[in-house]
Amino acid sequence: MIRAMIFDLDGTLVDTEPLHFAAFNRALAPLGIVISRADYYARLIGYDDRGCFEIVLTERRGRPSAGEIKELIRRKSEVYQQIIEGGELLYPGAFEFVRRCAARFPLALATGTLAREAEFILARTGLRESFVAIVAAEHVLSGKPSAAPFVAALERLNAALRARPPAASRLAAELRLPSASEPAIAAGQCLAIEDSVAGVVAARTAGMKVLALTHTASRADLADAHLVCDGFAAVELEQILREFAGDAET
Repeated sequence: MIRAMIFDLDGTLVDTEPLHFAAFNRALAPLGIVISRADYYARLIGYDDRGCFEIVLTERRGRPSAGEIKELIRRKSEVYQQIIEGGELLYPGAFEFVRRCAARFPLALATGTLAREAEFILARTGLRESFVAIVAAEHVLSGKPSAAPFVAALERLNAALRARPPAASRLAAELRLPSASEPAIAAGQCLAIEDSVAGVVAARTAGMKVLALTHTASRADLADAHLVCDGFAAVELEQILREFAGDAET
């Protein structure tokens, strides 16, 4: 049975992977390093900034220092912030799907982007209030494909539900959301919504059910997810819930 949902951000809710790709290359340009589009989408997508820079620099120049990585993350963040300030970001149907889910379940975000970038995007798209908890790149030591972002997101979500004030609990009852008195939500009761191989691996390692969207990867690449859909237009929430209604809770 599903009791909560944890969403990825980039490539899942928002069409920002091409923007991250451009920002990575602009940050690396002073070092004379270029990431090809094919390489980025084949194996780097899904990693957080630290992971991506560590892989690329180690392969091209040898293992980088912590200072080099920190500076590249800072430079890339500045470029990315400038890029995302204009234009439509959400995938078609993403806003409506998140709002439907938020009316039924507590939602969390587990993203490899920086917290201020995630907050900015959610505020711009009108979805910030839909999420009970957010875990961003700087909140965990290891990004996806490590399970750490999903584990931390569930921990924060459960903590937020326990701390919910009485007024919020009454509203939660009206919306059929878990109350503070209910048992903590287990990993097996969470549905993770992802778009990348690294994200699918991370969520499954955390013990969660996974819905993968083919926004940035093929059905074949995402075959380890429990369900694969071609975008939000193909996602039927009630059908998904029925699919997992009889699953044992873990």
